[in-house]
Amino acid sequence: MNTRRDVSAMLAATFVTWMGQRATAVALPLVALTETGSAWTTGLAGGAIALPVLTSAWWGRSLRQRLTNGRSLAAVLAFQVLGLLVVPVAAVLGTIGPLHLVAAGLVTGGATALGGPGQRALLADLCDDAGPEMAARMLAWQDLVHRSTMILAPPLAGAVLAVGGPLPLLWAEAASVTLGAALLLTVRGTASTPVCEAASTGPALRHVLARHPEIRRVVVMAGVGGLTWFAFTLGLAILGAETARPGLLVSAGMTGYGAGSLAGAVVASTLAPRLAPLAATATGWILLGATFVALPSATSSLALVAALAALGGFAMPIGIAATNRLITARTQGAHRRAAFAAESLVHDGAASVGLLTGGAVIGLVGVGPTLAVTGVAQIAAGLIAGPWLFPVHERNTRDRFATNATDSHDRMARR
Repeated sequence: MNTRRDVSAMLAATFVTWMGQRATAVALPLVALTETGSAWTTGLAGGAIALPVLTSAWWGRSLRQRLTNGRSLAAVLAFQVLGLLVVPVAAVLGTIGPLHLVAAGLVTGGATALGGPGQRALLADLCDDAGPEMAARMLAWQDLVHRSTMILAPPLAGAVLAVGGPLPLLWAEAASVTLGAALLLTVRGTASTPVCEAASTGPALRHVLARHPEIRRVVVMAGVGGLTWFAFTLGLAILGAETARPGLLVSAGMTGYGAGSLAGAVVASTLAPRLAPLAATATGWILLGATFVALPSATSSLALVAALAALGGFAMPIGIAATNRLITARTQGAHRRAAFAAESLVHDGAASVGLLTGGAVIGLVGVGPTLAVTGVAQIAAGLIAGPWLFPVHERNTRDRFATNATDSHDRMARR
């Protein structure tokens, strides 16, 4: 098995799929609006994506344990391509309607709920034998590749929109995900499946969180962070409109956050392995929360908004790298796949809920109080779930199996 080749293929797959997804972030709503003539349809696909994500703890339990090689993960991306093709094909045929948008969202959401955690788990498994910190380092590199698309994809998408409109971007996204699936097919390595897990459907997510208190704490922090994220994006957009600077505040904030997060991702692979993972994760959320609290008093200067956002953006990749390191150090096999799925489910599900309710919250209390309260919530989550106020004691050794496996089983599984 050529681990370096497999890892390179997985990182390349991450890059091409996220380039496609970020480039089409605005294309689908524009196509929906153009083809249906109704503004309410623009959010249908995004809303439908949330449903399979939020319910994946139940329907995905057995499926996620089968994602142990490149071929199975490529099949997930191929399924996602089918969902991505629904809207552009319907647009060409002139039959696009709400049902097409919902169907596209459901298929894409189901693939997202399985594919993202599955790829992280397999990447970690492939790196296990390369050194004690190699899995965490490669996951940090994957996050860097993912974040680089924040900078590279939007200008490319803007150029395509100016020349050919939004529909070509939807075809391009399907093509990029197809290329990602082809790259994953070249991955020859597989996850190490212990003997005691061979016939198992895998542990329930709640059981993994109950067994690993430190992982439970980082998942809680991720949930609070996802729930409050709307205050940054939606809040700055609304505040810009209220202060006669439509688009400027949110552009400054997102640009600063993107630049800061890219810088943080560059150093995360080196810095995160040197830090206590739970403390590093908590510190990341505390710093991001502090930027939320400070933003309302900084909106008179676009440069200051960008600088504050960059500080929060810099902290997050280091915190995420610490979370990934904690999961890879504490788990293996079915527990690892379930732990990554739990973190993704809680964060993404909470973010969906936040976006759905955020507009109403801001409408009731205003942008400034919303940013302040959500920032305090992230700071409180970091302080309470971090290791300082309530220390947690967990074994430093890796919990390899969901059951009481013997050392002989472990040696056999890793051959």
